[in-house]
Amino acid sequence: MASSAYTFLSFIFFTIFLSFGSYKAEARRYSGISSLVSRGLFDSIFLHKDNIACPAKDFYTYSSFIQASRYFPQFGRTGSSIARKREVAAFLAQISHETTGGWATAPDGPFAWGLCFKEEVSPQSNYCDSSNTQWPCSPGKSYKGRGPIQLSWNYNYGPAGKALGFDGLNNPDIVSNNSLIAFKTALWFWMTAQSPKPSCHKVMIGKYKPTAADVMANRTAGYGLVTNIINGGLECGIPNDGRVTDRIGFFQRYATLFNVSTGSNLDCENQKPFN
Repeated sequence: MASSAYTFLSFIFFTIFLSFGSYKAEARRYSGISSLVSRGLFDSIFLHKDNIACPAKDFYTYSSFIQASRYFPQFGRTGSSIARKREVAAFLAQISHETTGGWATAPDGPFAWGLCFKEEVSPQSNYCDSSNTQWPCSPGKSYKGRGPIQLSWNYNYGPAGKALGFDGLNNPDIVSNNSLIAFKTALWFWMTAQSPKPSCHKVMIGKYKPTAADVMANRTAGYGLVTNIINGGLECGIPNDGRVTDRIGFFQRYATLFNVSTGSNLDCENQKPFN
């Protein structure tokens, strides 16, 4: 009887040990973005974001990025280690292009100056689509590009604010005044599908399933499709577009820092933009 009890207790402790080991492995796998992006790596990526010449100096903090990522638990935590790193590198590359202060002969190269701006300079309009009655513009408000992804248009500010808990239509300026909200809007845009566009997240983790229209438009999976989602109407279907090349340059640099490959289909010159 004692022997049986000892055997039973041994089995229980062994099971608990295995479960705890499995839990720790899962915790490591699904730990926060800080396990992929340390403060040191973040600073290496954004070498000059706090340069005195950058209007966004001291705005885009590492802490705000990490905090914002916690609101999107699938970001950088889906798939293999390579897939997770590649997605984060792609996200950081795209927001770097959107906010770059670099130039061809800039110190440390043109791809070391991401997150230099927090709002669009000299916008050509107030980005109000008056035909969109679901997200009506507020009088006197501008929905110009703001934040890491340069969130633009009332039909983006409205749903972003609803999803994240701020009044995007009446107080769009908060995106360039609050670092945490700024990063949250960028991640919201990255993670959210807006039909007929898939989410950037789904593309980068390999879960994109092209529709018949996508196949006809040659919208193939890869970093180039992410560019198409973000600004394809102005940049895709154009041979050797400099803006697309800039986006790729950031991604190539960051992929090297993350020690992963970029994957294929980096540009969108042979893709038709989404309608």
